[in-house]
Amino acid sequence: MLGHIDVLEPWWPAAGLAATQVVDAALCVKPVPFIVQCLIDVGFPQSRWWLLPPVKCAAAVGLVAGIWIPAIGFATTVALVVYFVLAVVMHIRAKDFGRNLFVNASAMLVLCIAMAVFLAGEL
Repeated sequence: MLGHIDVLEPWWPAAGLAATQVVDAALCVKPVPFIVQCLIDVGFPQSRWWLLPPVKCAAAVGLVAGIWIPAIGFATTVALVVYFVLAVVMHIRAKDFGRNLFVNASAMLVLCIAMAVFLAGEL
């Protein structure tokens, strides 16, 4: 018989961030126009665009697993923080100071930092 498994409380922020990653991955499979323009604007090589959906799906899996195993969720959110720090840096280097920097990359960075801080308290 399995013992009791604790569930992260509240669990919905991790699930919401995971859902965001799944939607973003789907939008990157055959990138929609605004993502194409963003990737071009920051100079992300088209030969590497294929990496985005699996990375984002892996993040979603890690976040969902983190609902039951906080250490996995924490490791995943730390990886997402690194990902979004790099995204912010790419936007700044490209002098792309519009919506993509402030609404997308920076907002996601803040959410991921908040999730990492929350999960650190659960370890």
